[in-house]
Amino acid sequence: MIKNHVATQADTIADLIVIGAGPAGLAAALSAKEAGCEDVIVLERDNYPGGILQQCIHNGFGLHYFHEELTGPEYAARFVKKAESSNLDIRCTTMVIDLSVDEDGKHLITTVSPDHGLIIFKASAVILAMGCRERPRGALGIPGSRCAGIMTTGTAQRLVNREGLVPGHRIVILGSGDIGLIMARRLTYEGAKVIACVEIMPYSSGLTRNVVQCLQDYDIPLMLNHTVVDIEGRERVTAVIVAAVDPKTKKPISGTEQKIDCDTLLLSVGLIPENELSRQAGVVIDNATQGPEVDQNMSTSIPGIFACGNVLHVHDLVDYVTIESEAAGQAAAEYIRRCFRKQTEETEAAVQPLQEGAGSILFRAGSGVRGLVPQYLQRNCSDKYVMIYFRPDKIYRQAHVKVLLEEKVIIDQKKKIMTPGEMVTVRLPIESVHKQIDKLEAIKIFIEEE
Repeated sequence: MIKNHVATQADTIADLIVIGAGPAGLAAALSAKEAGCEDVIVLERDNYPGGILQQCIHNGFGLHYFHEELTGPEYAARFVKKAESSNLDIRCTTMVIDLSVDEDGKHLITTVSPDHGLIIFKASAVILAMGCRERPRGALGIPGSRCAGIMTTGTAQRLVNREGLVPGHRIVILGSGDIGLIMARRLTYEGAKVIACVEIMPYSSGLTRNVVQCLQDYDIPLMLNHTVVDIEGRERVTAVIVAAVDPKTKKPISGTEQKIDCDTLLLSVGLIPENELSRQAGVVIDNATQGPEVDQNMSTSIPGIFACGNVLHVHDLVDYVTIESEAAGQAAAEYIRRCFRKQTEETEAAVQPLQEGAGSILFRAGSGVRGLVPQYLQRNCSDKYVMIYFRPDKIYRQAHVKVLLEEKVIIDQKKKIMTPGEMVTVRLPIESVHKQIDKLEAIKIFIEEE
């Protein structure tokens, strides 16, 4: 998608621009440099690199990637230190406000910063690593007064862990995402009383380990199939009204209302991939994940634009973010090498936009599968295997994850339990599809109950 731009000439030219210096952006940029792309610039709107991990002071990070347990700042620090030793160019306090493509296929990235004002970067490739944001109260439509004491759990996490401020003393948490569960425990440590965690679904949307370690270990009730139907208070929250909901319709059941006195309501009701820039550039967005559609190389529908991390789909483990982002960095470096450093016949195939058809095979989500990533497999894939990620649409026990290829099941994995709060991964060997790769149109992934 080509847009008219306010400037005719870029202020800074680079091979690769990475938007975001969180765990995804740093891993992608370092991977690109290791793959031979030296001219890499990372743009970060915050005052320092590291992203959201800087306020996640709890442990549990790094078990898959580093094979040891780290806190969020410790995990981020390892990549920040590696970036410093690699002389990675990170521009902090730099906000990207526009992303477009010029007539030459190069990408124009317009930024503003308090130190340098308006700067326009021009790059051969871009990696989107902007992360995600929390769903606010306005998206929920909860009736009641607009008083103080209502905030997202991420805001509360920053207040407590970075600013040293406790947001309240008697707290109700709406939603059971991982941040909400972790903050229930964290606020208990600070002396606050977490009265209840209220969840509209019949299951928690967070990791099982967090339900156990953050709620059950501290006798904090998890009210499933419940929601907040009203908020009381003038200057500040004084109480919330909680009611049971019908499991099928999710509508409150009359007569089940109960009043809970509190001074703070924290919202942990889901994360949304941050994709305003992606849409500006014309990237195709998947309705299920709310992130860009990508192939196995994390390449989007726009040639030269890659996506990784929570901007692509919301992860439950940062380790998977790192692995995915490293793949994006390697693919971006290869794209630059082939398309802008070596003008060969194979280049023409490399710059074709991602689309269902001759150049790609569709990954199709079957029954029980939600938020499938990647959505496509390129027919010229030279990898030994592809990692497929998705979330189940409900709790499954003793069920099978199956991969179907031309009416033949090529993968059958039995799982003791699968929950929507935990991502499922499937490792697909490419050799299993090579014989039919030229004529294959789709690969189906589904869950089958026993």
